[in-house]
Amino acid sequence: MKALFFLRHYNDIDHITPVIYKWVHSGHTCDIVLIGRSRFSNDYRIEFLRELDGVRMAYISDLLPRLEFARWFLQTLLLIRKVRRPYLASITAALVRFYDDKKRAPVWHSTARRLLTRSFGDAREGAGEGVVVFDWIERNSSICVEWVSVVLSMARAMGLGTVSLPHGDSPHASQLIRRGELRLEPDTTFANAGIFDKVVVPNELCSVRFRPFMDNRKLAVLGSPRYCDEWLAKLATLMPPSPLTRSGSRLKVVIFLRKSNFSTFWEEVGEVVRIVASFPGVELIIKPHTRGGWQQSLTSDASLRRLPNVSVAGDIHSIHLLNWADVIIDLATSVVFEAVKAKKPVLAGDYLHAGRSALAEYLPETELRCRDDVYRQIEKFLAHGCNDFYIEAHHQRFVKEMIDVGDADVLSRYVALLEEQGRSGSSQDQPYREERPMNLAFG
Repeated sequence: MKALFFLRHYNDIDHITPVIYKWVHSGHTCDIVLIGRSRFSNDYRIEFLRELDGVRMAYISDLLPRLEFARWFLQTLLLIRKVRRPYLASITAALVRFYDDKKRAPVWHSTARRLLTRSFGDAREGAGEGVVVFDWIERNSSICVEWVSVVLSMARAMGLGTVSLPHGDSPHASQLIRRGELRLEPDTTFANAGIFDKVVVPNELCSVRFRPFMDNRKLAVLGSPRYCDEWLAKLATLMPPSPLTRSGSRLKVVIFLRKSNFSTFWEEVGEVVRIVASFPGVELIIKPHTRGGWQQSLTSDASLRRLPNVSVAGDIHSIHLLNWADVIIDLATSVVFEAVKAKKPVLAGDYLHAGRSALAEYLPETELRCRDDVYRQIEKFLAHGCNDFYIEAHHQRFVKEMIDVGDADVLSRYVALLEEQGRSGSSQDQPYREERPMNLAFG
């Protein structure tokens, strides 16, 4: 069976690569379309996928005629949230009204038909078995929901299944976590998820985001492809050499930051950095978020940069930092789940942000509630080492419910779901009509 995967940024590469690996090792083939050339330069996972038998990979800009790609790109730029800044709002709104959905539709249909026909054959004849896969499509995605909807509609008419796979996990156990979120109500960030035949989430905590916007039968809880045992073992063989070296410091600490749109108490984060750095023999690296790190005030604080045992990580893979560190301080990111799996101490800095983290919920021993906790934990690690940090029953529950969701054969479940959707799509194909796009939530 054949699948068509669309990849667009660091996170979905990280979480979908394991699924593609298992898919082709199960005897299937796939095409991968990369959206955003600069994001994939020298990515070791992309290079790994490129070398797999049964994988054909190309940039979307190389698959579309130059003028058609230019129009597709400009229409995408017009509608995605990141360009709808306050100072551009009136201009953008006027352009959207002038260049309305009727004018945009021909490019959406033409590009969708071209990409689907390349992978599955002539749409007019029906493609038979196969599946089209995107990552989670959110309100603020860097890909146009209107275009994705057209791709999915045309795919269904060709008899193909459509699936949305995870590009992350749920590091929060609470909902009001971003600036401006003041009401406990369904988060419309995920309102467009129902356009897929099936949406996959790694665990029940993550499923809460999507259930208000779709029939529960569309939602599948399959475990974490990124942090399951099979992929972690494979990933260890793929990583490029680390640029970090082990110095003579007694305790190495990494702090992972969130994007700037999350409600983070940056002044207090700076104080925590100073507390940790005040201990002799401690070395600290600050890791900005992979997207939007430049917007975080902490990374530009000159007084912190002058501390001799503090540095800000540049273009260093998070895995290299996790391997280098003895202890991690986390502001609610799922990247630290790998450290938890390895039983490396992670301190959940819940008092540093407005949310409740999944780590503190499942592993109460990880929670930092005040500066005293920070001081005492660092003092304890220096005096007694970093072993036996987790309570075993808590750790087992976290792995069972957040990572494995049943047994540890996670990737096989993902392949089985894609196979099922690829077969079921061919049994309910219907003629494709070039209709006006759905009324989708853009902002």
